[in-house]
Amino acid sequence: MPPPTSQPFVGSSAFAHKGGLHASAVAKVEHSYQHILPETVGNDKRVLVSELSGRSNILFKMDEMGLDVQLSQAQARELLQMVKEQENREFQYEGAEAYFELLVRRTLPDYRAPFELVDFMTVVEKRSGSSDLSSQVMLKVKVDNEVMHTSADGNGPVNALDFALHKALLNFYPELKAVRLADYKVRVVDQGVGTEAVVRVLIESTDGQDTWSTVGSSENVIEASWRALSDSLEWWLARSRWRSAISGPQ
Repeated sequence: MPPPTSQPFVGSSAFAHKGGLHASAVAKVEHSYQHILPETVGNDKRVLVSELSGRSNILFKMDEMGLDVQLSQAQARELLQMVKEQENREFQYEGAEAYFELLVRRTLPDYRAPFELVDFMTVVEKRSGSSDLSSQVMLKVKVDNEVMHTSADGNGPVNALDFALHKALLNFYPELKAVRLADYKVRVVDQGVGTEAVVRVLIESTDGQDTWSTVGSSENVIEASWRALSDSLEWWLARSRWRSAISGPQ
């Protein structure tokens, strides 16, 4: 059973700092907002990124994640504004740090996404007299100047979308074979408006060694799922490229 995050002293949120003022103060004088050192009870300090963040949260989080990115003050302000706008659209960065890292990378002028969506179409069919549903996705993605058109069936439209995206990208990135979806969660974030509600999709992925999470938000659960799913694969592919650039030729 996962322990409650709000548990005093040992919960993951016991030493979490969300507001910009708190993050800035803790970065300068740690005991200003902490009554004991988190390490005393086997815990760690956490700085969260949210609509309450200041530049201190952004810079602290980047350092905590080991991002080898130097942002100017103007870029940090732009990134902070982007975070707040995304939070207003019901995105959430707590528990979706891979998405935050992508957001940081996308502010850089030399960033190039490993693939780009052209379009996709989903078909869900149920025939009279049958208890089974069939789901199919037809998908086009662009890598460099080449467009791959593919389709896939699945146990529901999101599963079919996952299969189709992998199928299209494996032609360009065969190493993606190691990546699979580990967990999929959907949450209604504006209750009271019925089926028109905005939903937040949180996807956890793994390559057998590392595990990471991405988030998507939309009134359409398929679109929210696509955002989380495509960002998951984009992060993994781009991270492999960043690691190769750091390590250099072997």
